[in-house]
Amino acid sequence: MSNEDTLRSEYPPELVKSGERGKYASRYRAGTNLVTIDPELHQLFPDSESVNRALRKYAEEHQMLSS
Repeated sequence: MSNEDTLRSEYPPELVKSGERGKYASRYRAGTNLVTIDPELHQLFPDSESVNRALRKYAEEHQMLSS
């Protein structure tokens, strides 16, 4: 990470100093359900829709999900 100051001039320094780091982090974590997949699987499942479709099919085939 660069130590170069990249703050745009339109943002006043007072605004940056008044911020609270991680203010919404716990709320964000509570409302998300993220899973990381391996890079080689990303080629087969490039988005959430394809992952969900495959998981639903797997669950139905193994009687884990009622249709």
